Amino acid sequence: MTATSPRLKHEVKDLGLAALGRQRIEWAGREMPVLRQIRDRFAIEKPFAGLRLVACAHITTETAHLAIALKAGGADALLIASNPLSTQDDVAASLVLDHEIPVFAQKGEDNETYNRHVQIALDHRPNIIVDDGSDVVATLIQQRQHQIADLIGSTEETTTGIVRLRAMFREGVLTFPAVNVNDADTKHFFDNRYGTGQSTLDGIIRATNILLAGKNIVVVGYGWCGKGTALRARGMGGNVIVTEIDPIKAIEAVMDGFRVLPMAEAAHQGDIFITVTGNKHVVRGEHFDVMKDGAIVCNSGHFDLELDLKYLAANAKEIKEVRPFTEEYKLKNGKSVVVLGQGRLINLAAAEGHPSAVMDMSFANQALACEFLVKNKGKLEPGLHSIPVEVDQEIARLKLQAIGITIDSLTPDQIEYINSWTSGT
Repeated sequence: MTATSPRLKHEVKDLGLAALGRQRIEWAGREMPVLRQIRDRFAIEKPFAGLRLVACAHITTETAHLAIALKAGGADALLIASNPLSTQDDVAASLVLDHEIPVFAQKGEDNETYNRHVQIALDHRPNIIVDDGSDVVATLIQQRQHQIADLIGSTEETTTGIVRLRAMFREGVLTFPAVNVNDADTKHFFDNRYGTGQSTLDGIIRATNILLAGKNIVVVGYGWCGKGTALRARGMGGNVIVTEIDPIKAIEAVMDGFRVLPMAEAAHQGDIFITVTGNKHVVRGEHFDVMKDGAIVCNSGHFDLELDLKYLAANAKEIKEVRPFTEEYKLKNGKSVVVLGQGRLINLAAAEGHPSAVMDMSFANQALACEFLVKNKGKLEPGLHSIPVEVDQEIARLKLQAIGITIDSLTPDQIEYINSWTSGT
């Protein structure tokens, strides 16, 4: 069902869900004090007045606060979903009805609808793009080169999106500035590690209601998301195995107390497999073929390509939904593999995504990255730009202040010492 509104165009499931969405947005706001302070400043200073902004993001309670902050700053904002299964329909309805922000997103939308929404976003002729996976930017470059002249720049907060932007820059097609929000310390240290770790296991438990204690849990990839997932899985009593391609990350996993195996060996041993690499087909046919009967696989990277689902479908005698967001593939070899969330982000497909306390810092970075682009319009070279260190530190300071924690500062003598080379033993 597509709802319509006399006030603005949108595509959401049901405006009647707005009251519930409003309540949930308000609840999330309790743990987002940093973004609230930024929103209050934006409301006074209006840094985005007269600018059109598109955000391709997971439409969740936390994203709602980012959208509200950007609109408070004067942005003519429009939202689309960055993942077909991550939209919270009640939140989408509230953004439309209560905040008059156009939203084009419905949980479970098909790929055709998703791609059409990307085109609708570009029809908005954005001056700023807040991207999550770089689909909007990639489509702009591939199909609407003439609109690049309208663009001040973009922001990106996913590892997958940063990989794509770097590839665009190497090929000479990224001809505008893009801010790398993902690599801000107040983003990846907390969002990727603690947010992904907790929300991934939350999604697995909601989808399956299984006991994690005693299970062999294979974490595929030991970046910041993998670190957090492995840490939380061990905390729930899981026997964690890590697979890696990077020797430094593999050593780190060993030193952190995890078993490290090639996927060819881990595939025989795992009860649950969680991919967090951002790469393609890290669990594929030769792995599925040797898994235990009833092995569970899911993805908490970005795209569903981390799992070779086409191979599974081609080699399945039967595919059936056994629980919401839980599909059992009965293979021709007599065993079954259980796929969660259609291989899409399990923490958003079956759960609610990251806790608002960590998204507070991530979205503070997004909001300030947009402001950074506007303040430096015409000054930034094409390519990827980091969040300024002072912005990163200010977000951390505001977060500490909001939760009532104070820290020490250097004395004048200490400042002199660390800036001198003449003192020694």
